[in-house]
Amino acid sequence: MTNTAQTLDLDVVDAYLRDNLPGYEGPLEADKFETGQSNPTFLLKTPQQNYVLRRKPPGVLLKSAHAVDREFRVQSALADTDVPVARMHLLCEDDDVIGSAFYVMEHLNGRNFYQPTMEGESNETRAAVIDEMNRVLAALHSVDIEAVGLSDYGPPGNYYERQIGRWTKQYRASETEVIKKMDALIEALQASIPADDGQRTLVHGDYRIDNMMFEKDGTRCLGVLDWELSTIGHPYADLAAVIMQWQMPPGKEGRGMAGLDRASLGLPTDQEFIAKYCERRGLAGIDNFGFYLSFNFFRMASIIQGVYKRALDGNASNPERAMRLGGFVKVFAEHGLTALKT
Repeated sequence: MTNTAQTLDLDVVDAYLRDNLPGYEGPLEADKFETGQSNPTFLLKTPQQNYVLRRKPPGVLLKSAHAVDREFRVQSALADTDVPVARMHLLCEDDDVIGSAFYVMEHLNGRNFYQPTMEGESNETRAAVIDEMNRVLAALHSVDIEAVGLSDYGPPGNYYERQIGRWTKQYRASETEVIKKMDALIEALQASIPADDGQRTLVHGDYRIDNMMFEKDGTRCLGVLDWELSTIGHPYADLAAVIMQWQMPPGKEGRGMAGLDRASLGLPTDQEFIAKYCERRGLAGIDNFGFYLSFNFFRMASIIQGVYKRALDGNASNPERAMRLGGFVKVFAEHGLTALKT
């Protein structure tokens, strides 16, 4: 059986787990999760228990992208902190086993909210889930990176300077047409980088509600997922990522809350969420928030461009959705330019 972004050779995986994962017993079945555009993710099912396998996609990849080894390391380091994560079982960096590196982790038996509006839930549940999201974010940025062995998890220097440089290179490497607003956004961001304020924390890099798993019958977070973009950096990037998502249109594609009467749904305003985060971290407030918001629109536009390029190359995890996402690059670039002005 040939391994692709859509499949696994179950005989090979079963044999590997029997040899390397204590307590594992087959027979093995697998289902691919529909979500997750970057690293294909599979539910591994056995009669005894379930696991999750997350792998690099096969084929030629952009340098430093799809770093499943980093995902494994950071979640292992956070095991005994206030940041909820799945238990890591094993990491395989041998591409010859299934065609690319992968790791196996605990399957969190909870529920996932695809959109912040949480259709069908009560106002009390919505409010509690968003507050838990806020609590976990503040806890993440309060982790003692030296104590958990992550002080070398990201390079020193101005986080935004290196991130804008990195994502500009990634965008150029996957560019399929000239998008003038994206070029303008890159130039504007490079000219607007704030002075380093000394904050150096662990950052998730893609912090949003659909990258979290919650209790089936409660509002406690069981685990934060998808740590591929995590590094040591500046905490406001994660905070602004939440606000960026909320400013998108509601619905399956935008997954935001633009134009909604949030109070009637039990949901906080952007300002209320930011204020609660600052309270939890002991901050007086945040200046120049428009820059951090703009940075997130830029980074997401770059990520989407990469997803779109992989779809064109026939190497996307979810090809149909990846092709649709390609049209959002211009939208995110425009939002990024607007955020810088407000």
